[in-house]
Amino acid sequence: MKHFHRTLILGCSLVALAGCGADEIVSPGTGGNIIINNPTPTPTPTPTPGPTGVTPAAGCPTINATGGLTDGGTISGPTGTYRICELPALIDVDTTLPYIRGLLYALPGRVDIGADRGPTSTGSTVELTIEPGVIVYGATGRSYLVANRGNQLLAAGTVARPIVFTSRDNVLGLANDASTGQWGGVVLLGRAPVSDCRTGVFNNNGQKSDGSGAFVQAECEQELEGAATTTLFGGTNSADNSGRLENVQIRYSGFSLAPGRELQSLTTGGVGSGTVITNFQSFNSSDDGLEVFGGSVNMRNVAVIGADDDSLDVDTGAQANFQYVIAAQRTAGGDNIIELDSPDGDYSSLALPRTVLQVANFTFVERSTANATIARYRGGAKGVLANGVIDTDAETGVRIDEAATLAAGPVFQSVIGDFDPAAPFAGSTGVTAAQVQTAFNAGSNNNAAVVITLTMGIINGANETAVPAFDVTTLSSFFQTVSYIGAVRNNSDTRFATWTCNSGTLDFASTNGACTSLPVY
Repeated sequence: MKHFHRTLILGCSLVALAGCGADEIVSPGTGGNIIINNPTPTPTPTPTPGPTGVTPAAGCPTINATGGLTDGGTISGPTGTYRICELPALIDVDTTLPYIRGLLYALPGRVDIGADRGPTSTGSTVELTIEPGVIVYGATGRSYLVANRGNQLLAAGTVARPIVFTSRDNVLGLANDASTGQWGGVVLLGRAPVSDCRTGVFNNNGQKSDGSGAFVQAECEQELEGAATTTLFGGTNSADNSGRLENVQIRYSGFSLAPGRELQSLTTGGVGSGTVITNFQSFNSSDDGLEVFGGSVNMRNVAVIGADDDSLDVDTGAQANFQYVIAAQRTAGGDNIIELDSPDGDYSSLALPRTVLQVANFTFVERSTANATIARYRGGAKGVLANGVIDTDAETGVRIDEAATLAAGPVFQSVIGDFDPAAPFAGSTGVTAAQVQTAFNAGSNNNAAVVITLTMGIINGANETAVPAFDVTTLSSFFQTVSYIGAVRNNSDTRFATWTCNSGTLDFASTNGACTSLPVY
């Protein structure tokens, strides 16, 4: 089982600039040199874009956060030269990052949105708003952005101008389709219920002892261990709102300081259903593409491309609903497409709520040479898969570990795939492969031995179109009514064709260009 405390590495690395000449600085976790030119004493007019590409903005805008932006000079890459504007370590008041041509915002290390406001607070204190078209990059491997409980990240791009979080190497043109782990990632922390409470004694109703023998409403929290300061997530409000991610790409994330201690592209902890996450792409995370710890998370239009570990990792009491999901692996990287867990071997009241993941209208493309299975369930968690297409290179489709996980009642409805004919299903620790196959066959319109006829890797062909769709609105009011399986119905379905970036792993034919290059507007 994965624990949040070993997933998040806290750190801050600031670069101090002095003198009049250019300095060459190499940060850990990335390759190549960056040439930083100190700004001129007085602002100069914004240059007119020339034939060599983007030219740098004259200076950094004024923002509300204490300390403001630091002018870090310029940085050059294949798309041009940009002004660097470094964010302060703490966004302490409502702040907007405006889009300005020729300007990039840099994370010098860990950047916090607000301070933690506890498990039972209400409302939002600090909001960081990021305008469409903005590019934010990690200046070091340890750079990442954290929205603490009771504060919000409002990153709403447009399909024509998505917001891009990326690495310094991507700016320099040094990142390629195999690059991973060049900076941290984005973390959203909220006040929705989680399991694995860090302290306290709970009864079977999830209520916490007040010390006198009586029990009160649980304020279950998890702690990010190893931080310089205590960082917590979780609470009592399943509808909590940590902000909005819409038309957002997170590229080349997952920097690792030690084995097993990485960030993901997007990590959520105790995030509630009031949070909006739609049109989200993870590209080449060195760990998981998405990792969800607890909370009541709803996501729509999700593309996880090239994750080195699991594409979707859901754990510690999460109640998660995903609809329209594409997960595609690189040949040289990736483990499970789905890893679903609750506390392994712990079925006490300390481990409530049990994890439930529901994924509707998905297309999974499994290509990793090291992969063992498509979906792995364990720890008593419940997985629900509906209206899905699984394109494998002859791998096991579903593995269920532990009798409690089988007893949780996994659901499969209108799911097809080309599983390994010799071992289409697997079980362990009290579960047999035959029992997993029985659970799969219990649903309607499931087929583990179909010929996949997808075009462009993700668009339904004749065999996918022929499968009747399951009514996913019976699973959750979050799900939209559909009449097809898979994430992309046909050639006319442009759901993923605009706000994404293209790569050798999966080409969306997006007008926003390649993931190896910055978009230019």
